[in-house]
Amino acid sequence: MNARITSVGAQAFVIPTAGPEADGTLSWDKTGLVTAQIFSGSQTGFGYSYSDGSAAILIKDKLAEILVGRDAFDIQGLNRRLWQSVRNIGRAGISACAISALDLALWDLKARLLGISLGALLGRQRDNVEIYGSGGFTNYDDGLLARQLAGWVEQADCRAVKMKIGSEPARDVSRVLAARAAIGPDVKLFVDANGAFSPRDALTMMRKFSEYRISWFEEPVSSDDLPGLVMVREHTGAEIDIAAGEYCFTLDDVRIMLAANAVDVQQCDITRCGGITGFMQAATLCEAFHKPLSAHCAPSAHLHAACAVPRLRHVEWFHDHVRIEQLLFDGAPSAMNGRIAPDDSRPGNGLNLKTQDAARYAV
Repeated sequence: MNARITSVGAQAFVIPTAGPEADGTLSWDKTGLVTAQIFSGSQTGFGYSYSDGSAAILIKDKLAEILVGRDAFDIQGLNRRLWQSVRNIGRAGISACAISALDLALWDLKARLLGISLGALLGRQRDNVEIYGSGGFTNYDDGLLARQLAGWVEQADCRAVKMKIGSEPARDVSRVLAARAAIGPDVKLFVDANGAFSPRDALTMMRKFSEYRISWFEEPVSSDDLPGLVMVREHTGAEIDIAAGEYCFTLDDVRIMLAANAVDVQQCDITRCGGITGFMQAATLCEAFHKPLSAHCAPSAHLHAACAVPRLRHVEWFHDHVRIEQLLFDGAPSAMNGRIAPDDSRPGNGLNLKTQDAARYAV
């Protein structure tokens, strides 16, 4: 089979959010999306990352030439070459997002060249994955917060939902109370501070939340503060998981976090951590450290790999990304009974960019 890569493309898009949004450390009104296309014969592999448009420039101006003319099936070798090429400009951030988009496209291309689904190529440990509804931004009033969280429970049958905290700590207890009242006593309630607190302040907030049965506290302190995460984890009851890892860009980032015993649940984002190759390597580390893995955001990108890895806890059904993927991707998954499942009738990852719909957001 002729599997030589003939060309590589990338596009950048900026999509306005449905309304203003904020978390514990940031506010925004638009989301950046970078897509990657890798061509071989009559097939095209598709990948993406939620990143700045400079990632598309990096792909077109530097990374594409590493792939063109190479065997599309040699994903491990190509992945290694991509990481080597960014040594002097830095692996984290834009480089990691660009490589993640390309790696996702390489795996998609390989499956399409073989005429099979990506799930069939990767192998399956499960046929579907649990999701949790995620949003609950700190700028929402209590009514909007309650409607959004209750909507995931009622419409998608999510058994867990997550809200943001930390930008106005004085409001957070009343917001958590509103959230608990909206979802009822049996649905798990997660909170995410996006690194807004010091370790002591995080523990103070946890005590204030105690009567509302929080079961997950994400990034109570910055993920860069591993001793702080350890302190929070060691002083938090066993009924609450401490989670972090969405900003792990390399396998070393994951290894260091796990070795520090800083989290109960390791998070990874397939659009940042090196694509499918990086995500599956991170999953192997989680297996070795006996820690569950949770997929951060980008549900369409995670779906097939999440079905393939051990110790997968769930996939984040993030408000912004679900909206964008259903708007711009043909083949984006739909939630049913609190879960999403791959469509094996579609080759590769099953995704195709709706080019006409996406054009209005191109930059």
